Amino acid sequence: SLPPPCPGPPHVSTMKTVLASRTIDIPEGVDVKIVHRRVTVKGPRGELYRDLSHVDMDLRIVDGKIQVDIWFANRQQLACVRTVCSHIDNMLVGVTRGFLYKMRFVYSHFPINVTANGENVEIRNFLGEKRVRKVKLLDGVSYVRSADVKDQIELTGNDIANVSLTCAQIQQSTNVRKKDLRKFLDGIYVSEKGAIPEE
Repeated sequence: SLPPPCPGPPHVSTMKTVLASRTIDIPEGVDVKIVHRRVTVKGPRGELYRDLSHVDMDLRIVDGKIQVDIWFANRQQLACVRTVCSHIDNMLVGVTRGFLYKMRFVYSHFPINVTANGENVEIRNFLGEKRVRKVKLLDGVSYVRSADVKDQIELTGNDIANVSLTCAQIQQSTNVRKKDLRKFLDGIYVSEKGAIPEE
């Protein structure tokens, strides 16, 4: 007689949460529209739009608050609830206060020269190089040279993604190559970031 068949691998079950829910307060003077998980936020500083339809969850406005519900979610889907809330919260802050990123120039010998030319930020004399580095300002991002602090620029805007991405591109444009990074610390770095302080 044949031996009994080998048992297969044990069934692995992932625990699911029946309902995970979070709410976000809508500040005064802000209008929020949600259509098929596409969020539009209007405020005193302007309008922002974000498409969140790739996340399977209920997104609706209940009693003047934005409610995010997700049913029968595993761990990865549960993490999306707070992520979506953070995105919407950043949109609400952006249309009411806006975001401000400050960047400082670091150099040991060759002073870095940064100027705005239309929609571009031009970086000259980095490590004494003749090459002009150009970084395009993304939509809604404004550039200001700090008047009270030497070697500092300020980038402001409503969309935190565009402001932070512009700062990252400026910082990465001054990456030092083929030298000892412990010694050559020259560059333009983010020194401060957050919502524009209320006066």
